[in-house]
Amino acid sequence: MAASLTVVVAVNPMASFGHRSDVGPRAIERLRAAGHTVVDVGAANIELLRRETERAVAAGADALVVVGGDGMVNLGANIVAQTPTPLGIVPSGTGNDIADGLGIPLRDTEAAIDALLDALHRPPRVIDAGLVRHGELSTWFAGVLSAGFDATVNERANLMTRPRGRSRYVFALLRELATLRPIHYEVVADGVPFETSAMLISVANNRSLGGGMRIVPHAGFDDGMLDLFVVARMSRLRFLRVFPRVFSGTHTDLPEVSFRSVRSITLSAPDVVAYADGERIGPLPVEVSVVPGALRMLA
Repeated sequence: MAASLTVVVAVNPMASFGHRSDVGPRAIERLRAAGHTVVDVGAANIELLRRETERAVAAGADALVVVGGDGMVNLGANIVAQTPTPLGIVPSGTGNDIADGLGIPLRDTEAAIDALLDALHRPPRVIDAGLVRHGELSTWFAGVLSAGFDATVNERANLMTRPRGRSRYVFALLRELATLRPIHYEVVADGVPFETSAMLISVANNRSLGGGMRIVPHAGFDDGMLDLFVVARMSRLRFLRVFPRVFSGTHTDLPEVSFRSVRSITLSAPDVVAYADGERIGPLPVEVSVVPGALRMLA
């Protein structure tokens, strides 16, 4: 890339519930100090922020940088997927799984901005993305689509203001355990139909979700595949006992856990809502497919 660039920076003012509101201004300050032209986009709500960011990128941008968590990465991915515009991340959200999977520093803002500034002068990293078709709509995701207990936990966690960080997802999970039950899914994986009774199903492009739950430790951003992750029926007590292993990725040998590499998958189940990158998609059924090389990342 050229030495001086036009960079659109979209900042989520409520990332980490506003506790890291200094991250956006610091990123903008350093980009400008490095000689780049910055278009600063901020808005009171996510939908307005999405529209303003789309307008700013369409007006001409060499790169889009999002400041926030996985929800902001999802916003950016849905603007720049299958375009030449690369996407950068300065993580400051509650869940920063996509940034973590890309090797972007999470707990050191200055190091994350250093990595961004360096990446602006290198060829972008090309990665796959998932495309979800739901009803008449299509939505991109970069990380993980959840369609079961994990999505229910995500929905509850999004409504909670405390505690901060990944422990919020653990508390939400404990609350949801009271109604935990297996779900009957109808699945079509690469054209092959099957049915399963499962606690949860996820379709992963990234290794983790929920602030560090490494559900598919071997997932790759650039392997041209998605990973279907299924947790079969088990008791609540056993689920509670084995759940902590997901943070270290040591759950993969459990008899109830299975993985399958897929290019496309259709998920159907009653009363189940899908989430992607922590953002609500809508009720099943959904059709999910991988689009190799759909995103250019500054990482």
